[in-house]
Amino acid sequence: MRCLYIIVCVYIAFAESVSGQVEVSTPPIVNFTLLRQYDAIHIEEPQNTYQNLKKLSLGSNTTLSFGGSYRFQTEAFIHEQFEKKSEQNDFWFLNRAMLHAHLKIGNTFELFSELNSSLITSKEAIVPVDKDELSVNQLFARYQFHKNWNLLIGRQNMRLGSGRLIDIREGPNVRLSFDMVQLQFKNKTTGITGFYAVPVQQKAGVFDNDFLETNETLSALYWTQNWTQTTNTDVYILYKEEAQKTWNLGTADDNRISLGMRHFGTWKGFNYNNEFVYQLGTFGDQNITAWTISFNVEKEFTIGEKPITLGIKTEAISGDSDASDATLQTFDALYPRGAYFGRVARFGPSNLIDIHPYANLTLGKLTLEADYVTFWRFATNDGIYNPALILDYPSENNQRFIGHQFGTIANLEVSPFISVELESNIILPSSFLQESNLDATLYHFVFTTEIRF
Repeated sequence: MRCLYIIVCVYIAFAESVSGQVEVSTPPIVNFTLLRQYDAIHIEEPQNTYQNLKKLSLGSNTTLSFGGSYRFQTEAFIHEQFEKKSEQNDFWFLNRAMLHAHLKIGNTFELFSELNSSLITSKEAIVPVDKDELSVNQLFARYQFHKNWNLLIGRQNMRLGSGRLIDIREGPNVRLSFDMVQLQFKNKTTGITGFYAVPVQQKAGVFDNDFLETNETLSALYWTQNWTQTTNTDVYILYKEEAQKTWNLGTADDNRISLGMRHFGTWKGFNYNNEFVYQLGTFGDQNITAWTISFNVEKEFTIGEKPITLGIKTEAISGDSDASDATLQTFDALYPRGAYFGRVARFGPSNLIDIHPYANLTLGKLTLEADYVTFWRFATNDGIYNPALILDYPSENNQRFIGHQFGTIANLEVSPFISVELESNIILPSSFLQESNLDATLYHFVFTTEIRF
């Protein structure tokens, strides 16, 4: 922990130094986004060297812009698997560098390319989301053949709606990419997207990722409607085919349809985001009947001119109630956020009931967040899965209560280009884990510095 403290101090000092240098040089106004193809760049006069390189004019209607990011993380666990063993206390270092180029020809055509290098050191059990030495993260072309219609072909990170089922997986070191064909309609109030996509299978080397491996595919039709300034809905149908999927029940081909509706907006000062999904299909020779429902309500207050947000989330996610019948009831969250309940990422969104109150406080450039989550198994005959929906804790007893999780995040936006964040989580195991001899308290810490340009 002393090593982590030294690293935090060094990076904060470095961030403040760089921030001061950037501010002196009068940077352009850049609104950085999570998906960098949506960055808003406003070059102002007089231009400095950075501005001249950031966005090049190739004619009256054509621009070429460049950018990227570097993210450094130190992640530490104590009793990562709820066991009191020496090898359960560990820490490692993650580095992720991304570079992109974006060509735009008016509003008609764009070509976006992005390289990724994700590295990790000091970790023994490396999983695919930890390391990818060099890969093409995104490479797609978009053609607007009508003022309301776009055609996109290529590799893309993707987030649909709130990201509960389809997300870019920002929490882990390696993002999730899809090779896809997408057709999109959009006007002021309506957006409809249809696509056929194949998830990219990550490997750890240089340009060695598998692509167009059709043993796993995703097709979708997604409709977003802005009814008023305060009321919106998403209605969608997703069809996923996955060969040799493993649930607590066993391993077989999983082909399922997800029918969902999301209702979000504001009402009397409250922000709400509620979603329901029903799944049907086949798992081997069994029928699938699964579902989830989620509620999220929050409200912003002002305390001494400082904004504070109080909110609560709660959801029920079905699990398989009877392994001997002809129906699988385990919900498949498809491609959810890698850090679904914080970066600690112990429990994934299948076979769960959770209650999740939280509070966010903004103090200038500093944002403080605190949350609490309590978990139960939905079905005691089903196990607990990790965020990748891999079975981590099989059903070995009839206990329902999993545990308590406490989390805090302190995020400092040093400048539009630099952010520093420290996250901590504690999970207290309860009866389901304790009866499986997993009774040690889990401690988790992540320190993150990100530079965007």
